[in-house]
Amino acid sequence: MKFLLIEDESSLAEEIVNFICAENYLVETASTYNAAYQKIHLYEYDLAIIDITLPGGTGWSLVEHLRLRSPETGIIIITAKNSVSDKIQGLQLGADDYLTKPFHLAELNARIQSILRRRKFSGDNKIVAGPIRIVIEKREVYLHDVLIPLTRKEYDLLLYCITNQERVLSKESIAEHIWGDHADAFDSLDFVYSQIKNLRKKLLAAGGPDCIKAVYGIGYKFSLV
Repeated sequence: MKFLLIEDESSLAEEIVNFICAENYLVETASTYNAAYQKIHLYEYDLAIIDITLPGGTGWSLVEHLRLRSPETGIIIITAKNSVSDKIQGLQLGADDYLTKPFHLAELNARIQSILRRRKFSGDNKIVAGPIRIVIEKREVYLHDVLIPLTRKEYDLLLYCITNQERVLSKESIAEHIWGDHADAFDSLDFVYSQIKNLRKKLLAAGGPDCIKAVYGIGYKFSLV
C-alpha cells in the first residue's frame, strides 16, 4: 500500500509518517502545492492525506485533480478549520473523510482502514483468491489456512498482484507501487524479478499454486487459471 501525505507542518508530517511506516505502509510526502501536484500526476497512490492550506495553492484543488486522475484513490482531508461548510465542500469535491486538527493518530488509522476496506476491498476485512487468504488489518497471508511468513515487500507485492488479477503489470508499475519514487534511483529493475522469485518460492513451498506468471517483455500477471 502506498500513501501520499501532503502537509506543510514539518513536525506533524514527521509524526504521521512515523506512525504510518510503523503500520508497514509506504508513504511519500509533499509540503507544497507544486510538489504535491507533480507527485499526483507522476505516481499512483492507494490513499492521500491532504492538508487544505498549503504554500502555493489549496488542498481543495489537489482533491479535484486527484479524484479526476485516480478515482480509486482514497482521500482524507486534514485541516485546522472545524466548519461544516468546509467539510461539505471537501466531500462534494470527492474526499472520503475529514479530520480536524488536532487529532489522535489512532483515529487517523481507523479512518485509513475504513477507507481502504471500502474503496479497495469492497468493505471486506479479507481477500480470498483460491487457497490464498489475506487478512488486511493484520497484514497476514494464509495458504490453505496456514500462516505464510512474508516480508513487508513480499506482502505488498502479493496484495498488489491479487487486487489486479488477470491484469498484466509492468515491471515499472510494480516498482513504483512497492518502492514509490525511490524506484527511480535504481539502475535496473532486476530487484522486481528478485522479489517475485522469492514470493513465488514461498508460495510454492507451502503447496500453493504457481499463480504469478511472467509475461515476456512486459512484466507479470496474477492468475489462478
